Amino acid sequence: MSTTTEVIAHHWAFAVFFVVAIGLCCLMLMGAFFLGGRARARAKHTPFESGIDSVGTARMRLSAKFYLVAMFFVIFDVEALYLYAWSVSIRESGWVGFIEAAIFILVLLAGLVYLVRIGALDWTPVRSRRQSKPGTIKNATNSHPQ
Repeated sequence: MSTTTEVIAHHWAFAVFFVVAIGLCCLMLMGAFFLGGRARARAKHTPFESGIDSVGTARMRLSAKFYLVAMFFVIFDVEALYLYAWSVSIRESGWVGFIEAAIFILVLLAGLVYLVRIGALDWTPVRSRRQSKPGTIKNATNSHPQ
C-alpha cells in the first residue's frame, strides 16, 4: 500500500466529519433562505429594545478605562490558566515547579501593585481624587477672609 492511501485510510473519519459539517452548514443556510420571512417593512430594520423605541445611535464612545479593565482581565485570566495547568502537574514538577510558579505569581503581583500605584484601577475622576486627599480640603469658614 502506498503512503497516500495509508494516510487516507488513517484519516477517513476526519474527512467524513468535515464533509458532514460543511454540508450541515449549507443545509441550514439554504433552509433559512427558503423558509425565512419575506417582510420588508420599515420596522423590520429597527432594533428591538424590549418594546421601547430606541433613541440616539448605538455608536457611543466608551472610556479607555473599559478597555484597560478588559486587558487586565485577559492578562490575569491567562495567569489563572497557567496556574491551573501547573496545579494539575504539581506532582511531576516537584519543588522546581513550585519555585517557578512562586516566581510567576510574584511577577504578576508586582504588576498588579504597579497598576494600583499608577492609578490604572482607580475609576474616580481626577477632580474628585484631588479633593479627597487629606490636607487639600479647605474649611469653608477659613477659606474666605472677613
